[in-house]
Amino acid sequence: MARIAGVDLPQNKQVWVGLTYIHGIGRARSLDILGKAEVSPVTKVKELTEDEATRIRKVVQEEGRVEGDLRKEVAQNIKRLMEIGSYRGVRHRRNLPVRGQRTHTNSRTRKGPRKGAVATKKKLTKK
Repeated sequence: MARIAGVDLPQNKQVWVGLTYIHGIGRARSLDILGKAEVSPVTKVKELTEDEATRIRKVVQEEGRVEGDLRKEVAQNIKRLMEIGSYRGVRHRRNLPVRGQRTHTNSRTRKGPRKGAVATKKKLTKK
C-alpha cells in the first residue's frame, strides 16, 4: 500500500491520478512530480516498487506545502483576513460567497437550505 504525505493512495488507479488525492497536488503538479521521480504516470499504484514510492515521497517532500502544512497556511490566511476586517474576511465570517457571486438567487451551498416562510394560524376571537 502506497502512503505518501500521510495519504493512502487508491490501489487500482494510475499513479498520476492517485497523487491527486493528496491535498495540494493536482494534475499538472502530479505529472511534474512523476517526471522528477522518473516514474511512469500510467503504472498502477499497486504495481509501484518500494524504490519508486520512495523516490515519489522524496520529490513530494522537496516540493513542499502539501496536506497539513497547506491546510494550516490557508486557514491562517483566512483568519488574518477576518481579523483585519477586510471585505473578504467579513464574507468568510458570515459564511457567504467571497468572490463576488450573486446571493439573491444562488449560493445555496454556502448559505444552506432555504428558510421558508412559516404560515401562522389566526387566533379565533370569542364573541
